[in-house]
Amino acid sequence: MKLCANLSLLFSELPLLERIQAAADAGFAGVEIQFPYEVPAAELLDALQRAAMPLVLINLPAGDLMTGGPGLAAVPQRQGEFDAALQQALAYAAVVRPQCVNVLPGRLAEGLDRAAALATLTANLRRAAEAFAPLGIRVLAEAINPLDMPGFLVNTPEHLLALIAAVEHANFAAQLDFYHMARQDLDLPTCIAALAGHIGHVQFADCPGRGAPGTGAVDFLAAWQALAASGYVGWLGAEYRPGGEGTAASLGWLAEWRSW
Repeated sequence: MKLCANLSLLFSELPLLERIQAAADAGFAGVEIQFPYEVPAAELLDALQRAAMPLVLINLPAGDLMTGGPGLAAVPQRQGEFDAALQQALAYAAVVRPQCVNVLPGRLAEGLDRAAALATLTANLRRAAEAFAPLGIRVLAEAINPLDMPGFLVNTPEHLLALIAAVEHANFAAQLDFYHMARQDLDLPTCIAALAGHIGHVQFADCPGRGAPGTGAVDFLAAWQALAASGYVGWLGAEYRPGGEGTAASLGWLAEWRSW
């Protein structure tokens, strides 16, 4: 297992492209970026190559999801917007070559039946998985806790397993975020065991607070051991809020994790 830095949260005191080298200098082996699309793809690729850092993951554009809306992936009336987002991500990914693309399921739109939303989401995830397969890029979907994001469609490992069964595509897998599971008081080793063989990427932050490991109550060593027992050999993305002292001051956990 390898550690990557989520540059949407970490090293945010620097311009985005400079964060890549900062992550390399800090000891991370790769980077992920939630929504990199404001940076020209060629410039991002150049910065990645200069730092010799792989791009592990980006998100598909999600419309108004981050500002309180339902997003795009599970709203039938926004099919055209989702299709445009898919094409944008495909064109961007063809240049920067992330290993994975995360499609955020979104919130249940007002007036929409949950079953209809999930049917739309399933179809869109299957189309995305098929579209990214020729590029060798895996498509993921993430469960997010409903306390921080009320109305989010996919919350638990059981929701993810049902989605995987419905999508039924070899290029689709689960993105497991430790913070979102812990926020719901779910046991991380149990979550990992439930999703064993279906985890395409892992992200983490401590809970409560979504800070760096060691600032909350999450037993990360137990989770790491459960991942190893499950056969997971992929990336772990540090997606936490580093606090007011900056990212460098929050990295006390990193040396121990690298020794694991």
